[in-house]
Amino acid sequence: MIHGSHLRETEPAPAVVALVGFTALGIAMGIGRFAFTPILPMMQEEAAVSVREGGWLASANYLGYLLGALSAVTLPFRAPTVIRAGLVVIGMATLCMGSVHGLGPWLILRGLAGLGSAWVLVFASAWALGKLTATGRSVLRGAVFSGVGAGIAFAGLVCVGLAQRSAGSRIAWQGLGVVALVGTAAIWSALRAGEEEGAKPSGRDASPRFQWGFDSVRLVLCYGIFGFGYIVPATFVPAMAQALVKDPLVFGWAWPVFGTAAALSTLAAAAGSRFVGNRRLWAVSHLAMALGVAAPLGWPTIGGVLVAAFLVGGTFMVITMIGMHEAQIVGGSHATSLMAVMTAAFATGQIAGPLLVSLTVGPDADFSRPLLIGCLLLVASAALLSCPLPSAYGKSEKRAPRHPS
Repeated sequence: MIHGSHLRETEPAPAVVALVGFTALGIAMGIGRFAFTPILPMMQEEAAVSVREGGWLASANYLGYLLGALSAVTLPFRAPTVIRAGLVVIGMATLCMGSVHGLGPWLILRGLAGLGSAWVLVFASAWALGKLTATGRSVLRGAVFSGVGAGIAFAGLVCVGLAQRSAGSRIAWQGLGVVALVGTAAIWSALRAGEEEGAKPSGRDASPRFQWGFDSVRLVLCYGIFGFGYIVPATFVPAMAQALVKDPLVFGWAWPVFGTAAALSTLAAAAGSRFVGNRRLWAVSHLAMALGVAAPLGWPTIGGVLVAAFLVGGTFMVITMIGMHEAQIVGGSHATSLMAVMTAAFATGQIAGPLLVSLTVGPDADFSRPLLIGCLLLVASAALLSCPLPSAYGKSEKRAPRHPS
């Protein structure tokens, strides 16, 4: 009784859990994954980094993300420990990006940042959703995932401010690295407080192995297509804007628009999904994202790029939030393993996207071919998500009880 009482006393309050998840995902994705996007135009200006080299640097980050997602299934540590380790790796790798020079070291550092980002996304999502779902407060789940958009918007605004002062990418990398480490220190003790009951990786779960079926395979496939479809605009929106408008005070706003749309969308989706359902909202989000991916093709101006930033930014975290919640429902006690496999599929799509850019963009920085391919795949995946579950799987594929979304 004393031990159980102690656990309840040290368990973080729901609002604290949401704030910790918000901060962790903001660092992991806003800085560890996507700080490169608004900094890339600065690197192109001062270090002669080409679009092709930018594609390789992006893919190095996504390869690290893939390795992090794959390793998440077997890591023998509780969630708070992995979250803290991932955040430290992200902070140090980002800080070092401003201290070294050359494509080789940059590739290694971006890979390490991707590795840490995957660990934080998988384990922070499982940790926060596991603690918040039982509360029935969907707005707190939305707040957790809005941290990604807030982190992206913050990094974009930092770069806009630095561009106004003619500061270079070195200062941007170092400044964001310091921010990541300070944010990590701020939530360190809150993570430790809940460590006694932190979620273990399901790869170590003693319960029967997860049974794959049509629905779980569909989740993995559609989440992987999502990774491929959104990544070209998510990586190259500022570069596309810079090709159209040379004034950094104009093209630099493309990324804050992306992040702000991402931050606000999860709060609206958390409330709205209870009326339309997770899967329908997921499918609609894929269609909206496809429209955003195609916008620069039909409207090759700065306006089209900003529409792409708004529509892709306004849907990519909605899909992430819904995907992780659906993995929790379908995976049950093995939710962390299903989340990790979905994240690995997502990372595979993200690797393919920038590599396709590197192979097809050409010297004139024409993104039309990869954008068109991403648009068509997103439309196809929306149709797949809308398909009813085959009756052959309806009885055999077990799903945990649905909580209101």
